[in-house]
Amino acid sequence: MTQPKTYFVRSYGCQMNVYDAERMEELLGADGMTRAESQDDADLVVLNTCHIREKAAEKVYSEIGRIRKKGEKSGRKAMVAVAGCVAQAEGEEIARRAPSVDVIVGPQAYHRLPAMTRTAAAGTRAVDTDLPTLAKFKALGTARRARPSSFLTIQEGCDKFCTYCVVPYTRGAEVSRPADILLEEARKLADGGAREIVLLGQNVNAYRDEHGVGFGDLIGRVAAIHGIERIRYTTSHPADMTDELIAAHGEIQALMPYLHLPVQSGSDRVLKAMNRSHTAESYSDTIAALRRVRPDIAISGDFIVGFPGETEAEFEETLKIVDATRYAQAYSFKYSPRPGTPAATMDTQIAELVKAERLERLQSALNAQQIRFNQNSVGLCVNVLIERPGKREGQVVGKSPWLQSVHFDAEGAAIGDIVAVEIESAGPNSLAGRRRMSDDRTGRGQVA
Repeated sequence: MTQPKTYFVRSYGCQMNVYDAERMEELLGADGMTRAESQDDADLVVLNTCHIREKAAEKVYSEIGRIRKKGEKSGRKAMVAVAGCVAQAEGEEIARRAPSVDVIVGPQAYHRLPAMTRTAAAGTRAVDTDLPTLAKFKALGTARRARPSSFLTIQEGCDKFCTYCVVPYTRGAEVSRPADILLEEARKLADGGAREIVLLGQNVNAYRDEHGVGFGDLIGRVAAIHGIERIRYTTSHPADMTDELIAAHGEIQALMPYLHLPVQSGSDRVLKAMNRSHTAESYSDTIAALRRVRPDIAISGDFIVGFPGETEAEFEETLKIVDATRYAQAYSFKYSPRPGTPAATMDTQIAELVKAERLERLQSALNAQQIRFNQNSVGLCVNVLIERPGKREGQVVGKSPWLQSVHFDAEGAAIGDIVAVEIESAGPNSLAGRRRMSDDRTGRGQVA
């Protein structure tokens, strides 16, 4: 096999994977490769994988098979690299089940991807699933391609060990990057045109570097960088919502009024079985404290239904916390056993039909809240960061402070601009409006 000249990175799963995919593309480009227009045109296909749910892992194997069959049919065999969490958790299984895979690289070792492709081109499968997190970032450096909204990974790994989750086994222990290096990278992103920084981590609000810089302090330092007008972060854990961080939501103007704070269940017994270190009451108290300092804050969440042993009454408690919290957006899933996690061996597994019925009821309630939240935006004038062209000629798409997608005609504005937009209509997943040329802007007020 010859050394590939073109590449295509396909990413599954979370925003951390999107960030990792961007860095892999930068590494391959710096090594002399060019990005192919499509996966089918690439000499090297990188599948950057997610292992959180069973279906996500199975999709990867299905895609490997599709690539292999297409290569056999066309006579043009692409090099295949499996990266990310499936590679970390199932490296040996991939080698056994998909012998056509040339490179297997975990999420903490992808800085070696260019060298590994050369090994594979020489005829030897390349495998690296070590977990040297800080070594990876040292090798990557801080030179980045900036986007209007740019990701910045500040922390990786997880020490929480929720009984359903594979992240501690695929991403390793919690590691926080040094604040001075993060600020250097953020400044370079700002100089390159980034207007918004999204701070990323498996437990991003557990951030604390070796010099004692905490998460709230880091947010303040990023906000002070010239050119950075917006800051977001994800994914956070309720146990790490400190008083300092809650106060930051009221004090730091650049910190957007949107928070993704997973609760998973409204039942204290289920939360304990999940090894979540919060209760339904402590979660609700945190939401109330956030709304006291920032009344317009929008809350997003994660839910798992049908966790082993969950009763109908316990599921009803989840519906109660949904009703009390009033989510602007949420992600909900049926529990799926992940090999190697404690919950997978619990003897009180819930029937698939029961899980499906509960998920349908939960999503109905969450979807109604999201539609109501978006409809309450109609008539408001909001600041929108333009991120990309829209589908129509002259149309652009950007994000409101509450992370809603907003479509409107650019009327002279460019990607990267923050402009005032009057919201005229709302759908389940996006808003539409018209640009207001004056600077009079209104806020949302209390979230409804």
